[in-house]
Amino acid sequence: MDIQMKRGLLDVCVLTALRSEESYGYQIIKDVKPYVEISESTLYPILRRLESAELISVRTVEHNGRLRKYYRITPAGLERIKAFKEEWREIMLIYKFVTKEEENE
Repeated sequence: MDIQMKRGLLDVCVLTALRSEESYGYQIIKDVKPYVEISESTLYPILRRLESAELISVRTVEHNGRLRKYYRITPAGLERIKAFKEEWREIMLIYKFVTKEEENE
């Protein structure tokens, strides 16, 4: 898969994991694991990128004597999910066109 496409898909997966409630890194990994494999070394750069783009906000809380970052989706993040769904409809139309001949075989 094209690296840029995969990067965009992972961004939307992380945003979707935060859609209903704020969460922290390890929980986000667990939430997306049934759908896509993601490691900590992949997740944290995504979170920093999403924060820089103001698609998520971050707050730090002490938890069991350690600091834990909690991530929350912003209205712009919700709009990104909405835009992704619209883009995906177009991708699915292209996919149907590309596989059309295979269906007739």
